[in-house]
Amino acid sequence: MPAATGLRSRSAVLLIAAALLVSLVLGLSFVVLHRFRDLRGAAVDPVAQPLTDEQAKRQVLDPAREIAGAGKLKGVSANFLLMSCTNADEPPYQGAIYLNFDVPGVLDTPRYFASIAAAMTARGWTEAIPPTRHPGGRTFTRSGVTVIYFRTNDQTDRATMQIYGECRVTTDHRRDATGWADVTADLPR
Repeated sequence: MPAATGLRSRSAVLLIAAALLVSLVLGLSFVVLHRFRDLRGAAVDPVAQPLTDEQAKRQVLDPAREIAGAGKLKGVSANFLLMSCTNADEPPYQGAIYLNFDVPGVLDTPRYFASIAAAMTARGWTEAIPPTRHPGGRTFTRSGVTVIYFRTNDQTDRATMQIYGECRVTTDHRRDATGWADVTADLPR
């Protein structure tokens, strides 16, 4: 019987089997590693351009000043915190400001919120999907900063504005004895 030729030869079958096996291993590796990254999320990827603590504070404090002035917010109080983007305390961190302000009666609040939205849009903010847990609230973004505002549930004459910066602070703050810092004096009166 003549020796096998072409694709039926033993060496060709082994070569094809090896190529298929390598393709299978590489494909599975890609899927597994991609899935692992999805579970961890982009927030834990290395930060390309880290921010200092002060830069992170300015990243959210400057918009807070701008919005408080442009929106003509009254009775403003605000607190700042470097907040972990991964869990309770590991880096990277983002600057966060929780700002509280007075709102008119329940029926006038939608019109008041619309005037704040108009002032923000005029300054380059883009409206995003409204917050799901806060009916009537608004969400805006600009240059990596997100602003969410809504009527406070437990005080009908107050609203809360949450301002979040980018997850770019890589300094480790796990051992810091810090908490919310009052930044009310840094805002327009």
